[in-house]
Amino acid sequence: MTAIVRIRDVIDALGGPVGTDALCFGEPEEIVTGIAVAFTASQQVLEQAQQNGLNLIISHEGLFYSHHHQSYAKLIEVKDPVYEAKLRTIAEHRLAVYCYHDGLHRQKVDGIMEGLLAELGWDAYVQEHERAASVVELPTCTVGELAEELKRKLGIRLVRAAGDLTMTCRRVGVLVGFRGGGEVAIPLFERHQLDAIVYGEGQEWETPEYVRDAYYGGRKKALLVLGHLESEQPGMKLLADRLSVRFPDVPVHYMPVDSLFTVL
Repeated sequence: MTAIVRIRDVIDALGGPVGTDALCFGEPEEIVTGIAVAFTASQQVLEQAQQNGLNLIISHEGLFYSHHHQSYAKLIEVKDPVYEAKLRTIAEHRLAVYCYHDGLHRQKVDGIMEGLLAELGWDAYVQEHERAASVVELPTCTVGELAEELKRKLGIRLVRAAGDLTMTCRRVGVLVGFRGGGEVAIPLFERHQLDAIVYGEGQEWETPEYVRDAYYGGRKKALLVLGHLESEQPGMKLLADRLSVRFPDVPVHYMPVDSLFTVL
């Protein structure tokens, strides 16, 4: 007998709303016909979900380009056509959208971090998990070789790099998403005696400039920047796998989103 799953059942399985998490569209008692899991509920993801008969979209990032729902008022005020097209798709096809951000990051081990480490095959190399970072001790390689490994395993076209790319590295700090700011990332170098840091994104004038000065002063430090999407998307892939196990009678589709930028 096929079990009936309602939207509230899925939200409860995720631990309920935390912080900015919210059911942006849909009703908790609606029956779930299928779940689409994505880094962001882009217009393309919404349409693909509808075409596959999936009426619940779980999006890590905010539906309308912000985690703060009050910011939508500005889009409504100017009658933004991109906002209105997305809204129309959701309404016409009766789609439900659950934005699941803070709860995933605030798990005992950050669920997004867990997904990235799993995708890289680095689980066995983890030395320590901090709230915003993990430390791994890898087989010795050069920073350039590490960059190639990241590109290959994550299926991405490029990694931005700073520092000494020919140096050998072993101890590496890993930070997902927008956690590369100096206040979080820079102290990790000394606190954990790191050779390199890998992160999603951060202010370019903070940690990268620290690495520039370290390299200029003869200190062997390096930085590899993946991109926000590229560092967080594997976490949503892992979430889709777990939801498939939790709700075996409901179709669950992981919907990867292409890297955003073209390098000219």
